Amino acid sequence: LSETGLPGDRLELEITETTIMADLPLAREALRRLKRLGLYISVDDFGTGYSSLSYLKIFPLDALKIDRSFVRDLGQDPQDEAIVTAITTLAKSLDLTVTGEGVETVEQLEFLREAGCDEIQGFLVSEPRPADELAEILSRGSVTLEELQTRD
Repeated sequence: LSETGLPGDRLELEITETTIMADLPLAREALRRLKRLGLYISVDDFGTGYSSLSYLKIFPLDALKIDRSFVRDLGQDPQDEAIVTAITTLAKSLDLTVTGEGVETVEQLEFLREAGCDEIQGFLVSEPRPADELAEILSRGSVTLEELQTRD
């Protein structure tokens, strides 16, 4: 941040819950120091590791990213739907942003939207793209879902 001049609030750090749980005291101190720099901190792959709810209150988190293993069968598996709904409800009650990962279908998108999910990631939005192509798309400003799904 000091080398680039980038404001801390423009940088998001994604950390898996497995990494957090590997050394709780170290993770707690490191995340607090990073948060003091203004970083946005999210837990990636939420629900797949230790899933200890206690760290949700002791770490300075901004967001949870629901693992794609729960998103994959939305609309087909009531257990996954219950888990996603519970994670979303819990996160929102803790004032955390919620992202659904691995979204590939409109049905998954609609379920996540109705559950209160704030953001999505996945092939429904776009397949991975080279950095120069993404920079060109973003430089145009507003982009539709159809534009992202269609390669030039």
